[in-house]
Amino acid sequence: MIDILTIIAPVFGIIALGLGTARTGYLSDTAGQGIADFAFNIAIPALLFRTVLLARFDGVAPFGILASFFGAAAIVWVLTTLITAFVLRRPALDAPAIAMCAVFGNTVMLGLPIGVAAFGPEALAPISVILGIHAPVFLVSATVHSAVVDGRNGEPLGRALLGIGRKLVRQPIILAIMIATVWRAAGVPAPGPVLKMVDMLAMAGVPAALVALGMSLRTFVIKGDTATLSAMLVLKLLAMPAIAAGLAGPVLHLPKVSAEVVVLMAALPAGANAYLFSVKSGRAMNSASGAVALGTALSAITLAALILALKAYA
Repeated sequence: MIDILTIIAPVFGIIALGLGTARTGYLSDTAGQGIADFAFNIAIPALLFRTVLLARFDGVAPFGILASFFGAAAIVWVLTTLITAFVLRRPALDAPAIAMCAVFGNTVMLGLPIGVAAFGPEALAPISVILGIHAPVFLVSATVHSAVVDGRNGEPLGRALLGIGRKLVRQPIILAIMIATVWRAAGVPAPGPVLKMVDMLAMAGVPAALVALGMSLRTFVIKGDTATLSAMLVLKLLAMPAIAAGLAGPVLHLPKVSAEVVVLMAALPAGANAYLFSVKSGRAMNSASGAVALGTALSAITLAALILALKAYA
């Protein structure tokens, strides 16, 4: 139990520090945006660039990782759509936003630091496999789902997908992974000074992202329909990791660290992009805000229990 606390407590301690600085005004909103921009546009891309360029992918089983993680997400997505219609009795137009909150986890801000702290540096390779297509897959899925249920009343599907594509190709995290993949395939060694600079930037990525997450939580409030919010939390924090564990272990027999990463990444609370999608679609916005805020708070408990179970199972 002490080992689990040494993994979880520092991560959520830095998040709490960020939240405290925002609430007290010790750091301004402008400073918070600057920290977030540095983390997501420079430091975290540097970390992922270095990982993809130098990490050993032997025994990582990338296709198995993607099949188990996104297979679990697909099952939860369908389940969420059915629950939205037959349990929550909400319009079909609400289903894409609710499903996003049930599958789109905070993989960068929480997945990276907790994954490395819990399973060691070797977790970075399987994490990068998921991060490379995490946002594109879910944003496209939600957009297509919205177009299907909205008929011709919403933005044309082609235009919506083109807009997503334009944003994604400029996304620093995705760009870093793509560039590193091409560089690695070319077999060109990276100059020592470049790697040193990347290493220095990468070291700042995790703490900056956690502070930014804490500061951003001040803008999220726990509100919304109780049943909808509860469904989002149960599906994201409990159902998705349980299904992912079944696929990664008994079905696909992934290597140990890869399976652990898949389950952990599936168990992360809803991320800000899920909320932003609900705002853009104008659906389930209050519940999405609550899913981010309350989900992040509850994940301190659920993730600790999950890591304890994974280590006990091993």
